Amino acid sequence: MMLSEKFTEALVYATQLHATQIRKGSGVPYIAHLLGVASIALEYGANESEAIAALLHDAIEDQGGAKIRDEIQQRFGETVAQIVEGCTDTDLTPKPPWRDRKEAYLAHISHTSASVRLVSAADKLYNAQSILKDYRQIGDEIWQRFTGKKEGTLWYYRSLVNAFRQVETTPLIEELDRVVAELEQLVKVNSEA
Repeated sequence: MMLSEKFTEALVYATQLHATQIRKGSGVPYIAHLLGVASIALEYGANESEAIAALLHDAIEDQGGAKIRDEIQQRFGETVAQIVEGCTDTDLTPKPPWRDRKEAYLAHISHTSASVRLVSAADKLYNAQSILKDYRQIGDEIWQRFTGKKEGTLWYYRSLVNAFRQVETTPLIEELDRVVAELEQLVKVNSEA
Protein backbone atom coordinates (compact mmCIF):
# COMPACT_ATOMS: atom_id res chain seq x y z
CA MET A 1 0.00 0.00 0.00
CA MET A 2 1.23 3.46 -0.86
CA LEU A 3 0.50 6.29 1.54
CA SER A 4 -0.94 9.45 0.03
CA GLU A 5 -0.53 13.16 0.68
CA LYS A 6 -3.24 12.80 3.36
CA PHE A 7 -0.80 10.81 5.50
CA THR A 8 1.87 13.49 5.02
CA GLU A 9 -0.68 16.16 5.95
CA ALA A 10 -1.62 14.18 9.07
CA LEU A 11 2.05 13.82 10.03
CA VAL A 12 2.59 17.58 9.80
CA TYR A 13 -0.67 18.23 11.68
CA ALA A 14 0.23 15.76 14.47
CA THR A 15 3.70 17.31 14.75
CA GLN A 16 2.16 20.77 15.13
CA LEU A 17 -0.51 19.64 17.61
CA HIS A 18 1.96 17.90 19.90
CA ALA A 19 4.97 20.21 19.31
CA THR A 20 5.36 21.17 22.97
CA GLN A 21 4.79 17.71 24.48
CA ILE A 22 7.43 15.27 25.64
CA ARG A 23 7.09 11.66 26.83
CA LYS A 24 6.68 11.19 30.60
CA GLY A 25 10.02 11.21 32.34
CA SER A 26 12.11 10.64 29.22
CA GLY A 27 12.45 14.03 27.53
CA VAL A 28 11.74 12.37 24.16
CA PRO A 29 9.62 14.54 21.83
CA TYR A 30 6.04 13.24 21.77
CA ILE A 31 6.06 12.85 18.00
CA ALA A 32 8.36 9.82 18.48
CA HIS A 33 5.45 8.04 20.19
CA LEU A 34 3.00 8.96 17.45
CA LEU A 35 5.40 7.81 14.73
CA GLY A 36 6.02 4.57 16.64
CA VAL A 37 2.31 3.83 16.99
CA ALA A 38 1.72 4.54 13.28
CA SER A 39 4.66 2.30 12.39
CA ILE A 40 3.35 -0.58 14.51
CA ALA A 41 -0.15 -0.16 13.09
CA LEU A 42 1.20 -0.25 9.52
CA GLU A 43 3.36 -3.29 10.30
CA TYR A 44 0.22 -5.10 11.50
CA GLY A 45 -1.85 -4.26 8.41
CA ALA A 46 -3.30 -0.80 8.94
CA ASN A 47 -4.85 0.95 5.97
CA GLU A 48 -4.18 4.64 5.41
CA SER A 49 -7.12 5.84 7.52
CA GLU A 50 -5.96 3.66 10.42
CA ALA A 51 -2.37 4.89 10.02
CA ILE A 52 -3.56 8.51 10.06
CA ALA A 53 -5.65 7.78 13.15
CA ALA A 54 -2.56 6.25 14.75
CA LEU A 55 -0.71 9.54 14.23
CA LEU A 56 -3.64 11.43 15.75
CA HIS A 57 -4.77 8.93 18.41
CA ASP A 58 -3.99 11.26 21.34
CA ALA A 59 -5.18 14.50 19.74
CA ILE A 60 -8.72 14.60 21.18
CA GLU A 61 -7.54 13.60 24.66
CA ASP A 62 -4.51 15.90 24.84
CA GLN A 63 -5.15 18.78 22.47
CA GLY A 64 -8.68 20.11 22.74
CA GLY A 65 -11.49 17.58 22.92
CA ALA A 66 -14.55 18.05 20.70
CA LYS A 67 -13.04 21.01 18.84
CA ILE A 68 -10.09 18.88 17.71
CA ARG A 69 -12.40 15.96 16.88
CA ASP A 70 -14.34 18.27 14.53
CA GLU A 71 -11.10 19.51 12.98
CA ILE A 72 -9.89 15.93 12.42
CA GLN A 73 -13.23 15.05 10.82
CA GLN A 74 -13.03 18.05 8.48
CA ARG A 75 -9.42 17.40 7.47
CA PHE A 76 -9.28 13.59 7.39
CA GLY A 77 -12.87 12.33 7.33
CA GLU A 78 -15.36 10.68 9.65
CA THR A 79 -13.62 7.29 9.65
CA VAL A 80 -10.38 8.75 11.02
CA ALA A 81 -12.29 10.89 13.54
CA GLN A 82 -14.23 7.85 14.79
CA ILE A 83 -11.03 5.81 15.25
CA VAL A 84 -9.32 8.63 17.15
CA GLU A 85 -12.42 9.13 19.30
CA GLY A 86 -12.49 5.38 20.00
CA CYS A 87 -8.88 5.54 21.24
CA THR A 88 -9.65 8.42 23.62
CA ASP A 89 -10.13 7.52 27.27
CA THR A 90 -11.51 10.99 28.12
CA ASP A 91 -11.79 14.47 26.69
CA LEU A 92 -12.97 15.98 29.98
CA THR A 93 -11.00 18.61 31.90
CA PRO A 94 -10.16 17.92 34.62
CA LYS A 95 -9.83 14.24 33.83
CA PRO A 96 -11.90 11.79 35.90
CA PRO A 97 -9.97 9.61 38.39
CA TRP A 98 -7.33 7.39 36.78
CA ARG A 99 -8.77 3.99 37.80
CA ASP A 100 -12.29 4.96 36.67
CA ARG A 101 -10.98 6.07 33.26
CA LYS A 102 -8.98 2.87 32.79
CA GLU A 103 -11.86 0.60 33.81
CA ALA A 104 -14.20 2.43 31.41
CA TYR A 105 -11.65 2.12 28.60
CA LEU A 106 -11.25 -1.62 29.23
CA ALA A 107 -15.03 -2.11 29.12
CA HIS A 108 -15.20 -0.08 25.90
CA ILE A 109 -12.72 -2.29 23.98
CA SER A 110 -15.24 -5.05 23.32
CA HIS A 111 -17.65 -2.57 21.72
CA THR A 112 -15.21 -0.88 19.36
CA SER A 113 -14.46 -1.47 15.70
CA ALA A 114 -11.55 -3.57 14.46
CA SER A 115 -9.89 -0.31 13.37
CA VAL A 116 -10.07 1.18 16.87
CA ARG A 117 -8.72 -2.05 18.37
CA LEU A 118 -5.83 -2.08 15.88
CA VAL A 119 -4.77 1.50 16.65
CA SER A 120 -5.37 1.08 20.39
CA ALA A 121 -3.35 -2.15 20.54
CA ALA A 122 -0.53 -0.51 18.54
CA ASP A 123 -0.53 2.36 21.06
CA LYS A 124 -0.51 -0.01 24.03
CA LEU A 125 2.26 -2.13 22.49
CA TYR A 126 4.43 0.94 21.92
CA ASN A 127 3.83 2.04 25.52
CA ALA A 128 4.54 -1.41 26.96
CA GLN A 129 7.78 -1.65 24.95
CA SER A 130 8.82 1.79 26.25
CA ILE A 131 8.04 0.86 29.85
CA LEU A 132 10.00 -2.39 29.50
CA LYS A 133 13.00 -0.60 27.97
CA ASP A 134 12.99 2.12 30.61
CA TYR A 135 12.45 -0.38 33.44
CA ARG A 136 15.58 -2.22 32.32
CA GLN A 137 17.52 1.05 32.49
CA ILE A 138 16.23 2.70 35.66
CA GLY A 139 14.32 0.00 37.56
CA ASP A 140 11.53 0.78 40.00
CA GLU A 141 12.10 4.52 39.67
CA ILE A 142 10.04 4.32 36.46
CA TRP A 143 6.79 3.76 38.35
CA GLN A 144 6.91 7.32 39.68
CA ARG A 145 6.03 8.50 36.15
CA PHE A 146 2.67 6.77 36.24
CA THR A 147 -0.48 7.71 38.10
CA GLY A 148 -1.17 4.02 38.68
CA LYS A 149 2.35 3.43 40.01
CA LYS A 150 3.70 -0.14 39.70
CA GLU A 151 0.65 -2.15 40.75
CA GLY A 152 -1.85 -0.08 38.78
CA THR A 153 0.26 0.06 35.63
CA LEU A 154 0.90 -3.68 35.62
CA TRP A 155 -2.80 -4.34 36.33
CA TYR A 156 -3.84 -2.07 33.44
CA TYR A 157 -1.55 -3.65 30.83
CA ARG A 158 -2.51 -7.21 31.79
CA SER A 159 -6.18 -6.17 31.74
CA LEU A 160 -5.73 -4.65 28.29
CA VAL A 161 -4.39 -7.94 26.94
CA ASN A 162 -7.35 -9.76 28.47
CA ALA A 163 -9.86 -7.23 27.11
CA PHE A 164 -8.46 -7.43 23.57
CA ARG A 165 -8.42 -11.23 23.74
CA GLN A 166 -12.10 -11.33 24.71
CA VAL A 167 -12.82 -9.98 21.23
CA GLU A 168 -10.09 -11.54 19.11
CA THR A 169 -6.59 -12.90 19.03
CA THR A 170 -4.30 -11.31 16.46
CA PRO A 171 -0.52 -11.28 16.01
CA LEU A 172 -0.52 -7.71 17.40
CA ILE A 173 -2.36 -8.75 20.57
CA GLU A 174 -0.05 -11.75 20.93
CA GLU A 175 2.97 -9.43 20.74
CA LEU A 176 1.41 -7.13 23.33
CA ASP A 177 0.92 -10.16 25.58
CA ARG A 178 4.58 -11.19 25.13
CA VAL A 179 5.88 -7.73 26.04
CA VAL A 180 3.56 -7.41 29.06
CA ALA A 181 4.52 -10.92 30.24
CA GLU A 182 8.22 -10.05 29.90
CA LEU A 183 7.69 -6.89 31.94
CA GLU A 184 5.72 -8.80 34.61
CA GLN A 185 8.45 -11.44 34.82
CA LEU A 186 11.26 -8.88 35.08
CA VAL A 187 9.41 -6.99 37.82
CA LYS A 188 8.81 -10.26 39.69
CA VAL A 189 12.47 -11.30 39.44
CA ASN A 190 13.65 -7.87 40.63
CA SER A 191 11.13 -7.91 43.51
CA GLU A 192 12.49 -11.28 44.68
CA ALA A 193 16.14 -10.23 44.39
